[in-house]
Amino acid sequence: MTTNPAASSLPPEDVETLRRIDGCELVDLLLPDTNGLLRGKRVIRESLEKVYADGVCLPMSLLAAHITGDTVEETGLGYDIGDEDRLCRPVPGTLRPVPWSPRPMAQLLLSMEDGRGGAFEANPRAVLARVLERYRARGLTPVVAVELEFYLFDAAPDAHGRPQTLRDPRTGQRGDGTQVYYMPELDDHRAFTDAVAAACREQRVPADTAVAEYAPGQFEINLKHRDDALAACDDAIFLKRTIKAIAQQQGALASFMAKPFAGQSGSGLHLHASLLDDAGRNVFAGTPDAPAEALRHAVAGLQRAAVDSLLLFAPHANSYRRFVPNAFVPLNDSWGFNNRTVALRIPHSDPRNTRIEHRIAGADANPYLVAAAVLAGMLDGIERRLDPGPPVVGNAYEQAECRSPGWQEAIARFLASDFVAQAFGERFRHVYGQQKRREMLDFQARVTDLDYAWYLRTV
Repeated sequence: MTTNPAASSLPPEDVETLRRIDGCELVDLLLPDTNGLLRGKRVIRESLEKVYADGVCLPMSLLAAHITGDTVEETGLGYDIGDEDRLCRPVPGTLRPVPWSPRPMAQLLLSMEDGRGGAFEANPRAVLARVLERYRARGLTPVVAVELEFYLFDAAPDAHGRPQTLRDPRTGQRGDGTQVYYMPELDDHRAFTDAVAAACREQRVPADTAVAEYAPGQFEINLKHRDDALAACDDAIFLKRTIKAIAQQQGALASFMAKPFAGQSGSGLHLHASLLDDAGRNVFAGTPDAPAEALRHAVAGLQRAAVDSLLLFAPHANSYRRFVPNAFVPLNDSWGFNNRTVALRIPHSDPRNTRIEHRIAGADANPYLVAAAVLAGMLDGIERRLDPGPPVVGNAYEQAECRSPGWQEAIARFLASDFVAQAFGERFRHVYGQQKRREMLDFQARVTDLDYAWYLRTV
C-alpha cells in the first residue's frame, strides 16, 4: 500500500501516523455505539486505502445495539428494514497506533452516514456535531476536557462471581481502605500508570494527570482541555480502550462501571466546559463575586435540562446506584464555586480559565452524548437568558432538595422531552429511548439472588 501523500486518499496526518507504525499489518476500524462500546472490523493494512476512498459498510443496528449485543427491534433498525447496512467513513486524524498489540497495528475511528451522504442521526458523534453547529452559528467555540474514574480489579472474580480489588504489590493483601490522592497508592501501581501514559503519548492522547481516588483500586485519569469537542471525546474513547487493554495485558480488569460496590465510591465522568468568542476570549471569565452573565445563563440551562438529559448521563441500571448522599455525587441541580457537593461546580481558577465542571455523568456514559447534552443545555440557557438562582455555599446535600432518580423515570422523561427532540433530533430520541427501554425491561425480567434471599422463604 502506498503512503505517498500525493497518491494517497489518506489525510496527511494519517499518512504520517501510518509511516511511524513500522511494518503495520492490521487496522481496527472502530465505530462507537450509543453505549460507548467499540464495534467494527479488523482489516489488513492493504485494505486501508480503499477504506478511506470508499468507506466500509456496517449494519445500522450496531449503533443502538443492546448492551448484551442483541439487536433492539423497537429502534426500527433491525428486521423491519432488513437490518440494512450503512456506509461508514474514517474520521480524519484518528488513525492511531495500537501500542499494546504484539503485532504492528493501527486503529481508526469511523462515523456512520445516513444513506444520503449526511451523518446518521443516531450516530453519537453526529449528535455532538449537530450541537456544535449551533455554537458555530453564534460565533462560539466550546472548550472541553474529560475526567474519567475507573476501578482496577483482579482479573479473576471471587467465588460468587463478584469483582475483587487488586492485591497490593508490596504486601500481597487486597486493599480495603481509602487513601484518596495518596501518592504511595500511585507508586504501588506505577507499572500500570506508566504503561498507560506511554501508550497515550504514542497515540497522541493528551492524558496529563492521574490520581488515586476514593476507594481501593479506584483511579482517575484526566485529559487536557481542547477547543475541538469532537476530538476531546475521541480522546476519551481512545483513553478508555487503552486503560482496559493495558490492564488486561498486566493480568487485571479495568472497569468503568458506575457503582461496582454498594459501600464504595462510584466512578464518574466529569466534563469541564468553557466558551470562547470569535476573538478567543472566554465568555465565562469572571469571579465568584462577579460571575459573567453567560456563565450564569449556561448554568441555568444545565439545570433546566438536567432531568430530560439524565438518561445520557446515567444510561444503565447500575448507573442509578451511584446516586447516594454524601458520596460526591450530585442529587440535585445545585451549582456553586469551588464546591464538590454540587452538580455544576465552578472550579477554583483565575478569571481567564473560568469553566463549568459538570459532575452528574457516570464513567459508564458515552462521552459524545455527555458532551452533547452538556453543551446543548448550556446553549439553551444562554439563548433563553435563564437565571440559575444563587450559588450554594457549603453542603449542597443539606441546602437543596435531594432525590434519587430512577432509570424508568429517566427513560420516560427522555422519550417525552421536547428539549431532547429539538437539541438532538426526533430520530435519535426514538432510537436511544427505545434502546434503553428494552434494556430496562430485560433487566427487570431477571430473577436475581436477592429475590430468593428476600422472598423465597418469607412470603
